This record gives sequence, C-alpha cells and structure tokens, in this order.
Amino acid sequence: MIYHLTEPERWARSQREGVHTASTRGRELADEGFIHCSTAAQWPKVRQLFYSDVEPLLLLHIDESLLDAPPVYEQLGDAPEPFPHLYGPLPLAAVVEVEILS
Repeated sequence: MIYHLTEPERWARSQREGVHTASTRGRELADEGFIHCSTAAQWPKVRQLFYSDVEPLLLLHIDESLLDAPPVYEQLGDAPEPFPHLYGPLPLAAVVEVEILS
C-alpha cells in the first residue's frame, strides 16, 4: 500500500474526470512529471510539511497491485529514504480507501 495526499476539491475533480492527475499541492502530473506518493511511515511528515493548513485533507490508500505500472522509488533531496512516485495517471480503481484527515 502507498498513499497520496490531496484536497477534497481536487479529488472531486478527479472523480468527474475518471482519473487522478494531481501530483502535489498546486501541481499536476503534467507539471511535475510524476505523482508524489508516500509510504505509511512518510505521509504524516509530508502532511506536516506541505498540507498543515488544509482541513479536511484526504489520504488516498493506493493498492500497488491495481496500478497500471509499479511506483518508482526515488530519493528526493535530503529525505532519509526514497519516496514512491507514479509516472502516469492514478487510476481511480487503484484507490481502495479514501480517508478524511481533519
């Protein structure tokens, strides 16, 4: 399981469009080149650093076995460990749970 944080409005748009292409806050897959994801241990820190002022916030639980292509784990800057990235749109069918964080 990997995870992706997104705003409720952006997730609603993805549901209308049938696919999720938001990479990170204010950036799309087309801008960034990939969709930022996290492991279970990483997402709380990502929330604190980039989404602390967003409530409610959604945590998408992504079943890696339902993705069209596996995530690529890559090192970002000074991060202590690699983060999973999706190099394509996130199929809605791969999102097995949408958790509301408040």
